[in-house]
Amino acid sequence: MIPLTRLNGQRLLLNLLLIEKVEALPDTTITLVSGKKLVVADDMEQVGQAINNRMAEIGLVGSYKRED
Repeated sequence: MIPLTRLNGQRLLLNLLLIEKVEALPDTTITLVSGKKLVVADDMEQVGQAINNRMAEIGLVGSYKRED
C-alpha cells in the first residue's frame, strides 16, 4: 500500500499491485487494472517514488524513471 492524497485533502492507501499506469493530465491520474481512475494531489514523481520505495521494501524491483 502507498499513501496518497485526493484533491479534496482526504488521505488514502492504495494497493500498488492494482496500479496499471500513472499519468499527469495535468493532475496526477492513476488508472487501476480494473479501469477505475483516481485523481490525486501528489505529483507523478512522488507517486513513482512511493511505488519504488514500497516495491523495494517488499523485495520487488522498482523501475520508475522520469521520461522527459
